[in-house]
Amino acid sequence: MENYRIAKDTLGEIKVPKDAYFGAQTQRAVENFPISGLRLPRAFIRAQAIIKRSAAVANRDTGQIEEQKANAIIQAAEEVMDGKLDDQFVVDAYQAGAGTSQNMNANEVIASRASEILGGERGDWTKVHPNDDVNMAQSTNDTIHVAINIAVAEELHRLLYPALEKTIQALEEKAEEFQPYIKSGRTHLQDAVPMRLGQSFEGYVQSIRNAYDAVKMAEPFLYEIGLGGNAVGTGINSHPEYSDRAIEAVAEITGLDFKQPKSRFSFMQNTGAAIRVSHTLKETAIHLIKVSSDIRLLSSGPRTGIAELNLPAVQPGSSIMPGKVNPVIPENLYMICSQVIGNDTCVSTAGIGSQLEINPMMPIIGYNVLQSITILSTGMETFTERCIKGIEPNEGRMSELMEKSLALATALNPKIGYEKAAEIAKESFRSGKTVREVILEKGIMSEKEAAELLDPENLV
Repeated sequence: MENYRIAKDTLGEIKVPKDAYFGAQTQRAVENFPISGLRLPRAFIRAQAIIKRSAAVANRDTGQIEEQKANAIIQAAEEVMDGKLDDQFVVDAYQAGAGTSQNMNANEVIASRASEILGGERGDWTKVHPNDDVNMAQSTNDTIHVAINIAVAEELHRLLYPALEKTIQALEEKAEEFQPYIKSGRTHLQDAVPMRLGQSFEGYVQSIRNAYDAVKMAEPFLYEIGLGGNAVGTGINSHPEYSDRAIEAVAEITGLDFKQPKSRFSFMQNTGAAIRVSHTLKETAIHLIKVSSDIRLLSSGPRTGIAELNLPAVQPGSSIMPGKVNPVIPENLYMICSQVIGNDTCVSTAGIGSQLEINPMMPIIGYNVLQSITILSTGMETFTERCIKGIEPNEGRMSELMEKSLALATALNPKIGYEKAAEIAKESFRSGKTVREVILEKGIMSEKEAAELLDPENLV
């Protein structure tokens, strides 16, 4: 028995898998773009279905499509929203410009399923047509762009914000827990004046909180969506009330404040909101690299490094060195953040691809921003649960290194001046003795004075 059927489009006939809900245009895209095996993610497919459902509601309520047909489209779109037909979205992330293939994939799948609901068969467009009915009053040019904004906004709330909040909370708890511990500060990777371990973590908290705030500031731009702009922003072939009604339906389904853009033509021409969000994700990644790299440095050793922090041991670190344990969780986060920074470069380059009334590079913009949100979120979850929460201070090592720090000579400045203090520091380095030992040997001050002046508790 043949496992395919013959489908038709404006270019002619093509073989399509017999059980597929999609049709000819999707199949052509599969054959034309066998590039990566990557697909636009579930969040994007859900956003497409939200748009198709909202469009059917608006077209039904304005009398542009009969109620029975519209309701079948709505039901089919809801099934796609719920993930029941994910395996039917088969177009590569690197596809036809602007996402026409992706839009038609959604149109064909929903049309086939709606036809089934009305008693027809998959691929039978006589009951529900992918272009005339499912895509009514729409274009790839507005729907793909809107789908990016919807998907990104939903994923920020579903994934990124909860992950950021957990990371910030865990760092706050460590900052408070670590306040009693005093360590050597380090600038340029060299000895610096003492500080509390908790103060270092205070800095981490605020850095991540600032990044969180930056994402929040970019978020409102996602809510301006030009659904109804159609091909170039004019809304050709749509009812005058279609755009407002469709956007209202999107806002109702998502519970988010989607609204008309200040200029529908500007919206059609640019992917500005996605670019803004991508930049803030890069900023977040940069700060997370700083935090994870500091933790790696402070835990280095355990015998030949700084070793002021002990990290949870989560897996063996070497295939040849027995007993070695590596900081694999911070290293994992660094790799993730590197990908996010690279993704932003891709988004920026693709953003430059806007020409005249459209950006043809929208699919890869959507793919990269959504991937960044996903991997940043899961990476932070892992970093928080498997690293931050289990960090323990090595108080003995901190005290040892603090006593040896040449930067303690800074405390001598008010007593003997900068130049003499510098001589003490140099002598300490040459001799291998501590600053305290040098000043006592030279008789610069009494043991009691030195103990008080060099007490780290008095220096932080």
